[in-house]
Amino acid sequence: MKGNILPGEHDIFLVVDVQNDFCPGGRLAVPRGDEVVPVINRIAKRFAHVILVQDWHPPGHLSFASAHPGMQCLDTIEATYGQQILWPDHCVQGTQGAGFRYDLAIPHAELILRKGYRPNIDSYSAFYENDHQTATGLAGYLRERGFRRLFLAGLTFDFCIRYTAEDAFQAGFDVVIIEDGCRSIGIDGSEAETRNRFRELGIECIQSAAIDATQRENRQ
Repeated sequence: MKGNILPGEHDIFLVVDVQNDFCPGGRLAVPRGDEVVPVINRIAKRFAHVILVQDWHPPGHLSFASAHPGMQCLDTIEATYGQQILWPDHCVQGTQGAGFRYDLAIPHAELILRKGYRPNIDSYSAFYENDHQTATGLAGYLRERGFRRLFLAGLTFDFCIRYTAEDAFQAGFDVVIIEDGCRSIGIDGSEAETRNRFRELGIECIQSAAIDATQRENRQ
């Protein structure tokens, strides 16, 4: 990365979907998803500003395979907004699975942004529902508060991190992915596709140690 990566007042850390259902033992467990937690906890201390993003589905959500008789998880349907992958029931509002992972410890987080709560549309990005038109309001919030650069980590690299990063880039924000603070679910080459897309857009992936090193150098 070019320039200084020491987080400043115009930088914010978005922690995406680090929830029980996406961790081992959850309804939509991401392989080694729990491994992101210590990385994220450590890095969050470097940021004055943190947002937690939370998947928050009502029962019977359109994206659940159980809502479509005869369909299986990972089948696709044609929704009004395009193709939709069907998932197991997960992150249902008010359930333990929808809660943040028990060892996620970011007490200074300033905002919890919930997505996917509309019954008939899924939401991977923290900026837009999957129709790419229904905004969550995050872009306006970030601009109003003067943030310019977003650092992203969480679950999953190849879905919610990817689409949040793309939308942030399109909205004019600088975007950095803390790669060792992410894990992929890996469906039909989705991780490789995500990396290619980031290269096309010039979105950089870094290791969390780069931020740690800068912090140490700054104190010396």
